[in-house]
Amino acid sequence: MLKRVFTILFKTILWFLVITVLWVLVYSIVPVPYTPLMAIRSFEGNTNYQTKHSWTPLKDISSELQLAVICAEDQLFLDHNGFDLKAIEKAFNNNKTGNRIKGGSTISQQTAKNAFLWPERSWLRKGMETYFTFLIENLWTKERILEVYLNSIEMGDGVFGAAAASNYWFHKQPKHLNRYEAASIAAILPNPRKFSANPRTAYIEKRKTWIVNQMRNFGTFVIAENSSK
Repeated sequence: MLKRVFTILFKTILWFLVITVLWVLVYSIVPVPYTPLMAIRSFEGNTNYQTKHSWTPLKDISSELQLAVICAEDQLFLDHNGFDLKAIEKAFNNNKTGNRIKGGSTISQQTAKNAFLWPERSWLRKGMETYFTFLIENLWTKERILEVYLNSIEMGDGVFGAAAASNYWFHKQPKHLNRYEAASIAAILPNPRKFSANPRTAYIEKRKTWIVNQMRNFGTFVIAENSSK
């Protein structure tokens, strides 16, 4: 009986590894057409809810928006292996006294969550997120991680990805976003369903200004040239 249980467990783990690795490999070259969060939002929305999403290659997304999200969300993106250990330690200390899990997520972790997982805050989800982050960091380039991130991140109510966001907030193509427009979109990422990139509240305007200053300090940015893989 014990041998049978062990065999079933072994086969289950093996199939899980094979399926997930193949899934990640497919997404390394194929556009991500739909995400679990898009499905959840559609299910939660009213009858008039529409998902706005259109895949756009990274070369057709303004370098200003690429830089803006990095400065706003993960300034060590090009240097880490998927995890910001200092941010994780800080988040762990903040959550030691409660059950809520928050903070510490890099762009790589957010990409893993957006492309493969659900948005629930739980230790199981965080564990799966860690696993998929490890996979994409080892099987994708940094350029591909940023490309999937910018095409899957929620940037408004029903608005997913750079193309939909630039059209929704500024009525233009993502490659034509200027620095201030890009920073405005990046500024709402902590809560894109609550905040507005255009028009902006005083809080978002202040956050946008901070992001612009960070972008100036960061300097010239070209992800393809900075990718280490």
